[in-house]
Amino acid sequence: MTKRSLLPPMLIMAATGLAACGSSTAPGVQLAPSKGATAPTLTSAPTTPTTPTPTTSATTPAPPSPLSKKPAVVVPKGAAPHVLVIKDLIVGTGPAATPGKTITVNYVGALFNNSSEFDSSWKRNQPFTTTLSSGNVIDGWVKGIAGMKVGGRRMLIIPPSLGYGKAGAGSTIPPNSTLVFVVDLLGVS
Repeated sequence: MTKRSLLPPMLIMAATGLAACGSSTAPGVQLAPSKGATAPTLTSAPTTPTTPTPTTSATTPAPPSPLSKKPAVVVPKGAAPHVLVIKDLIVGTGPAATPGKTITVNYVGALFNNSSEFDSSWKRNQPFTTTLSSGNVIDGWVKGIAGMKVGGRRMLIIPPSLGYGKAGAGSTIPPNSTLVFVVDLLGVS
């Protein structure tokens, strides 16, 4: 292949990369810095099957390979933020989650103050399916998962006002806790 024939595909890839860069103007949402103390951003690449994939009646899709292993939760250094912080660790390519839709996720939740894990769908070996709405999940999830695409992995740092607030949750989440979640979006319907 000549240098000249490589130029158009390279320009398309660069334009696609720039188009994928986005920002949020939603009030109370702060995007994490790209060079923060979190894992590097990865982009899941579409794959082309070499053999036909059998159709199943399962409602939970198999996770793409980058999402097939439990992620480590890396809590950033410094003071806990007072607003929702969103950082895409892997940018998905499938349908986007929107409030009111049913989502299927794997997740790990940890406390910001000491990094201790308080919950994980991975421990149960069972993805979590729910409607993305207040009353079903905490508001930090509703706001933080909205816009995320299937195949993506996102870190959410959720202040108490969008989490469990002054009440906390049982013995695992103390009152006024800032929460850190790493969420893998497996499906939207």
